[in-house]
Parts: sequence; structure tokens; C-alpha cells
Amino acid sequence: MKRISKIFVAGHRGLVGSAIYRNLEKKGYNNIVTRTSSELDLRDYNAVLDFFEQENIEYVFLAAAKVGGIVANNEYPADFIRDNLMIQTNMIDASYKYDVKKLLFLGSTCIYPKLAPQPMKEEYLLTGELEPTNEPYAIAKIAGIKMCESYNRQYGTKYISVMPTNLYGPRDNFDLKTSHVLPALIRKFHEAKENNAPFVEVWGTGKPKREFLYSDDLADACVYLMDHYEGNEIVNIGVGKDIEIGELARKVKTVVGYKGDIKFDSSKPDGTPRKLVDVAKLESLGWTASTSLEEGLKEAYHWFLDNEVEKLKTV
Repeated sequence: MKRISKIFVAGHRGLVGSAIYRNLEKKGYNNIVTRTSSELDLRDYNAVLDFFEQENIEYVFLAAAKVGGIVANNEYPADFIRDNLMIQTNMIDASYKYDVKKLLFLGSTCIYPKLAPQPMKEEYLLTGELEPTNEPYAIAKIAGIKMCESYNRQYGTKYISVMPTNLYGPRDNFDLKTSHVLPALIRKFHEAKENNAPFVEVWGTGKPKREFLYSDDLADACVYLMDHYEGNEIVNIGVGKDIEIGELARKVKTVVGYKGDIKFDSSKPDGTPRKLVDVAKLESLGWTASTSLEEGLKEAYHWFLDNEVEKLKTV
């Protein structure tokens, strides 16, 4: 990409898209195109075609998606598979029709089998059953990967797919009904601290292990791969180490400054026992994450305090 290249960041208000936008801006790219969902509904094929015809986009970061945690995936499975299939199908096909030079598709590590060997290598895709709680979302993302591969094979396009591990950071979703585990913990411990609650309840046993990548690190990896990688093979993006949810809860408790207890509700689902990605391919391409979990948690909590607390008071 050149500094004047016309770059569309789809989903620029979300956790991932906003981080990619910040990274591009910081590196001097000055022709970044964005649209809010009210300005451009990516589920509307004709609207997407009109947008590409008018804008002459050269590069696409496809970070727009319907995302959520276990609760949201359980309650709205039709929404997750429908909306994600529509968004990525429209974007990938329009990119082809209007000669986009390169597209980066954001997948998810939930594409891997529930009981995949750990750490999860890229070649484990489609080797076993998916985690049932987010299967519709995972199937949509797998379809996006295969669509990129198929367009590359049939049309000679240069579309790459990356699989980020669990993410957190600025512009995360802190809604307890639809959020992922880490932002949910930040909000729960903050509210318990404010209300002098005697304990914080955490879903599940606390034993599952998860890997967490700071969103600004993911963005840096995406921009790096857009410039340095071409190929049909997917690329994992992570930090290469994981942590038990119970230990994560204790780290969040410390960062927030909460003094009460933690109680685990083992009647609630744990989800996948362990999710750690193998990052050997990413490292061989020349990129590694630089933000420690402790540092990232502090940044994420500061962003929450500055941007979310007042909004939550009005809910």
C-alpha cells in the first residue's frame, strides 16, 4: 500500500476496525474511507456495489461483522449466521467486480474444532466438530475464508484471511448480554467496586484457558500482512500463550482495584476447554505481538473509565 492508496476500513467503529484505522493513520496513510452502518448497510448488495463504483477503492480491511460472546451466540444464532454471510459475500464479490487490489478478511479462531490439538495450527481447519455455542458464527467465517480462497483460485484475486485470537481494547463491547469474557469482567469488577459488592460472579468453572491479544497489536499485524503476505493459506494472529479464566479474573480484579471475592458459577457453560493459536507462521513472516496482558488490561480499563462509565449510568 502507498500512503495515498484509497483504503476502505469496513467496520471502523468496532474494536478491530477502529484499531486498524488508528494504525493506518499513525503510519501516514491519508486516504482512508469509512462508512457507518447507517450510511452503508453492508448487508445490502446493491448499496455495496454503488459504494464501490463511486469510491474506486484499492484496498479493503474487512473488519465489519456481527460479533458477541456465548450468551449472544446462544440467543441469536440466526442473526449471526445470516448477517455475517451477507456482509462478507457482498464485500468480497464487490471487491472483485470493482478491481480491488487486495482484501484482508478477518476471521476468528472459533473456526477451529472444539477439541483441536493445542496450540491450534492453521491446517486444523475442518478437521473436527465445532464448538456448539458459536457454530453458526464459525460456519459463516469458514465460508468467508473459502470464498476468499475460491476467488483467488478462479479470478486471480489477492485476498488473504487472518484468524485473530480473543481480542480486547478500546471500543470493546461492554454490554453484559452480548460481550466477550474480558470486557464483561472489566465491567463486572468495576461495578462491584463502585457498589461495594461482596463478590463478583464469573460464569463457568474458571478452568478454561484463553489467549488474549490487544486490539492495537492485531491492527499492526493486519497492516503488516497486507504489505508482506500473499497466499491462500490462512494466518493465525495471537500472542502464543494463554491463561485460565480464573487467573484472568484475578488480574482484572487487581487492575480495577476491587477488594471483594470471586465466585465461579459452574452451572453456566465453559465453552471450549482451551483456545491457543500456533503463531509460528506469523512469526516466520516477521511479526510478533508487543503488548503484555498486564499493560493491555490497564489500557483497556482506562478506556472503559474514560468512555463507558458515564454512558452506563444512563442505561
